[in-house]
Amino acid sequence: MKPETAIIRIKNLRLRTFIGIKEDEIQNRQDVIVNVVIHYCAARSRNSDNVEDALNYRTITKQIIELIENHRFSLLENLTSQTLAIASAHPWVEFASVEIDKPHALRFADSVSMELCYQKDNLS
Repeated sequence: MKPETAIIRIKNLRLRTFIGIKEDEIQNRQDVIVNVVIHYCAARSRNSDNVEDALNYRTITKQIIELIENHRFSLLENLTSQTLAIASAHPWVEFASVEIDKPHALRFADSVSMELCYQKDNLS
């Protein structure tokens, strides 16, 4: 990792959405827990106090909340992919990962989770 890389971690963002394919999942919102990691070059913001020089994690979080709370999803893969698209959308993002937990999805497990990653193509 380059020394100018900053890592943003959005930890345990607890939201409710429609997720799943069973009738009760289609009819009732369920809890999901979202964890996001974003790497970006912070060379400018390290020596500045200007918000324009940093990646705004509040804006990213608001977009994630809007997506998850206002849409329906059949698959955890799709929900995770759409969330990753938000986390990796800014051109400064070099790497992003999103893990979304669906608590109580299986009877004897705390949760089921899906994790997807984005890596910026170094050739661009």
